[in-house]
Amino acid sequence: MTESQEHCEHHHGPQAGAAHDGSPVSQAQLRLLFWELTSGCNLKCIHCRASATEGLSSEELSTEECKNFIDTLVENAQPILVLTGGEPLYRKDIFELARYATDKGLRVALATNGTLVNEENAKKIVASGVQRVSISLDGHNAEVHDSFRGIPGSFDAAVNGYRNLKALGMPVQFNSTVARHNINNVDKVLDLAVSLKADALHLFMLVPVGCGLEIAEDEMVKPEEYEELLGWFYDQTKVVDMELKATCAPHYFRIMRQKAKEEGVRITPQTHGMAALTKGCLAGTGVCFVSHKGQVQPCGYLPVKAGNIRETPFNEIWDASEVFINLREPELLEGKCGICEYKMVCEGCRARAFAETGNYLAEEPYCVYLPKRHEAN
Repeated sequence: MTESQEHCEHHHGPQAGAAHDGSPVSQAQLRLLFWELTSGCNLKCIHCRASATEGLSSEELSTEECKNFIDTLVENAQPILVLTGGEPLYRKDIFELARYATDKGLRVALATNGTLVNEENAKKIVASGVQRVSISLDGHNAEVHDSFRGIPGSFDAAVNGYRNLKALGMPVQFNSTVARHNINNVDKVLDLAVSLKADALHLFMLVPVGCGLEIAEDEMVKPEEYEELLGWFYDQTKVVDMELKATCAPHYFRIMRQKAKEEGVRITPQTHGMAALTKGCLAGTGVCFVSHKGQVQPCGYLPVKAGNIRETPFNEIWDASEVFINLREPELLEGKCGICEYKMVCEGCRARAFAETGNYLAEEPYCVYLPKRHEAN
């Protein structure tokens, strides 16, 4: 469960359909929907995508609006629904909404910083039907993690929240944002996840958006370091008995295939479920984000408005938004991404392209690979 954003050679391309006015529509299967239920949060993370606030916003979707959205969603798709924030446990109706979505047949996951997961809340999470929880872990110890999360004691509270959930049998993964502050300690984060018997570790490569934009100059990792880290991460997948995924790092799917070819093995990604691993950037093709105000975006890190569920039914936005239609056409990719032989399995991070250039179809700025066609020129 990731925002990769969480995803081939066997990926089905967009299919042509028709809008209500008869114009072409680009369709795609919605796999993961990340729903920011609130911008409220109890931490002050220096990299926060959402620029989270200390209190609840008056603009947040009401309980009734949330239930209506769930009703509309299940009529047209069956994605994994990831409840996120801010800190989703800030909402008093979080367990009610999780239960409602579960009873409607959706697979529900919860993305939390873990600090509010006391024994009581852990029981409520389980009772609400949540199938997996992700907890943010941005360092292997309190010193590293707390400095990034902005609140002393957040590391110990997150680990305690993890233990409360595992004691009840809940599958829990760790999400770790990789940036300058911890890139040399990622191996220790992996060791910690293994020692705690986590179900998965997902690495998130920092995207300069929200608070992350303010720290980008100091915290963004050089493309060459990303390449080295992702190569190391691939090697770990062969020796560590744990689900490992790289998120917001679509070029990992190129690295996977390059290394597999060198080793003479075939990549057979898992295509369904919480551990789905299909291709790189799924923004607008398999992944979608809905904000606490109802705004629909390709992903949480790509702040390009595709519509708003308060104004337009979600299925109409998903099927017919110009932003989504563009993202479903790889031939529109520009720069080296547009001529890359790996673009069908990678596509580059559309959010980082947008952050760097203002154009979500521009080339991935944190990839060192030169396509063969580029070399030929």
